[in-house]
Amino acid sequence: MSITSIDRHAMGHALGEVQRNTPLVHSITNYVTVNDCANALLAVGASPIMSDEPADVADIQALCASLVVNIGTLNAHTIEGMHVACATAAELGHPIVLDPVGAGASGLRTSTAAALLDRYPVSIVRGNMSEVKALAGGAGTTHGVDVCPDDVVTEQNLEASAAFARQFAESSGAVVAITGPIDIVADASRAYALRNGSPWQGRITGAGCMLSCLTGAFAAVSEDMLVAAMGAVGAMGVAGEEAEGRMKSHDGNATYRRRLIDALCTMDPMSCARGIEHEEVGA
Repeated sequence: MSITSIDRHAMGHALGEVQRNTPLVHSITNYVTVNDCANALLAVGASPIMSDEPADVADIQALCASLVVNIGTLNAHTIEGMHVACATAAELGHPIVLDPVGAGASGLRTSTAAALLDRYPVSIVRGNMSEVKALAGGAGTTHGVDVCPDDVVTEQNLEASAAFARQFAESSGAVVAITGPIDIVADASRAYALRNGSPWQGRITGAGCMLSCLTGAFAAVSEDMLVAAMGAVGAMGVAGEEAEGRMKSHDGNATYRRRLIDALCTMDPMSCARGIEHEEVGA
């Protein structure tokens, strides 16, 4: 559905559609986080399949409902597989989610992400502000694969950050989800701030990668990619808070990682919708 003003019930409904339809999501994600990504997809009711072999990905994508491409651990082999998979997804009309991990940190990462965005109809770009700025040709500077402190979205720069997100969405043709302490999700005409999540999510490897895969699941069952991106970001934020609430005094980040996936698994559409905090910015 396409709606003018997105409310929390639409986002909760998107989670329910994932749980009802069990979409098969093809994820070309990085080797560091692939297991967590698969488990996060299973947790929300989707079905994961991971393949980056160029001779395999066309057949795999033909079986799936969406494609997630994460450039976190690039090599010539995976880059070729990404292009074949994206071409197949485009031909079949499947949503494509691009996670430009570390764009701006190296020429290869930036050029690979830019080529994928330029050549294929990417539905959603999901990254931190530094990565998205680098992809947009701006001044973003990543610290490895982490956001530069100067690029973090704050209350003070929220309006400007939302305007940038709308502009990038317009120029790229993709919905953009910029995640951080305050998340921004935008298309060319609307931008929303989402205020869920936990600082613990920054203390584990893979929270962003898991979110990108969840975004692929939500995109697979949604007609409106803005709703899909907001639903995935909102669900991950609510789960992050729930996982933090389950932590004990002696627990560490490995326990948080497990509790985050558990929170995704036990979340229902109503509790997801009830927990999401969001507002339109620059309306």
